[in-house]
Amino acid sequence: MAKPRYFYYFIVMNSLINIINFVPRELIDRRFEGALMSIVISVIVGTLFVYCFGFLISKFPAKGIPEILGPLMPKLLVSAILLFFAVLWYVAGATTLLSFVDITLRFISPDTGPYLVMGGFLVMVCICCRFDPLSLLFGLEVILAITLPLILYATFKALGNPNFSWDAVLQVGTHFWHAPDWMSLAAATFSFSGYINLIIYNRVFQNLKLKHIWFVGIQGLLVLLVTFFVPIGYFGTVGVERHVYTWFSTADSIQIESFLIERMLFIFYFAYMSLSLVSVITHWHVGLMLFQSVFSTARKTSARTKRWKEWGILGMFSAVTIYLMRLNQDELNTLGELFLQVRWYLEMFVLVLLFYCYRKEKRRTA
Repeated sequence: MAKPRYFYYFIVMNSLINIINFVPRELIDRRFEGALMSIVISVIVGTLFVYCFGFLISKFPAKGIPEILGPLMPKLLVSAILLFFAVLWYVAGATTLLSFVDITLRFISPDTGPYLVMGGFLVMVCICCRFDPLSLLFGLEVILAITLPLILYATFKALGNPNFSWDAVLQVGTHFWHAPDWMSLAAATFSFSGYINLIIYNRVFQNLKLKHIWFVGIQGLLVLLVTFFVPIGYFGTVGVERHVYTWFSTADSIQIESFLIERMLFIFYFAYMSLSLVSVITHWHVGLMLFQSVFSTARKTSARTKRWKEWGILGMFSAVTIYLMRLNQDELNTLGELFLQVRWYLEMFVLVLLFYCYRKEKRRTA
């Protein structure tokens, strides 16, 4: 069984990955229109969601959402809910994958064919997301141990750079009292959304106890402020809007004077390539398990049949992702905005659903 610390690893992973997953773009686009107030409110709301979800899911030890809903709701309704969840978790992984392929072609290897890059990522993701949940959690822990120091190093180098303009940061700070924006709230709360992966990973949590929940709020606030202000400090309050992937443009402008690698971009890319692939593997593992739950039968199936079913689902994931590569930059951003909003509604729905199941289970066993 997994230790409670892995619950927090999911939140840290999601907080870090939001740097490339449309969140900075949405916040920066609204830097004069309520983004800062939205960040503050999102910390309160996000921490509250984490606490409520952790409390509710802990009442169903070693059970995923299929096992929780199955005995308490009609089978057809459960299948519809699980199918909707599965599609959304697939989209969560696909948007990260599409964004990172675009980043690779823009900043690292513009001469490489996009389908070759996507194919390499898909092979790794599809193989790894079939691993058992505990193995994936151990892998997440190792990747965080490797990438977190690199990301912290990049952040300190950025803040200590003489080209960083604190005047631009202070100028945006004067708009703090602007009323929050709904899209900014949806984007900022994504920093806390890692906990929602426990709808499947709770199968390996036997005795989940939340401690030091204040850590979630503090780390979320720090990550969001750094995500928002560092690109503004480098490119100015107006120039920052000209960059699509603001943090990679920032990393590309930082020089490392006393290191083996001269450009910060390569260290930053390695860290986020590792983190992005782990994020996609995590999301697609959840999506795979949810799809399997939808199409499961009462009869026992052989290992070979189960394996073919898994590869069929992953093949569908891969085919749709390759098709989505036709999207241009504006269409990809629109997909990202839609995902951020639907994901926030989903989290509210999951909390209501778990509360309903908790009350119903309590009455049934009373």
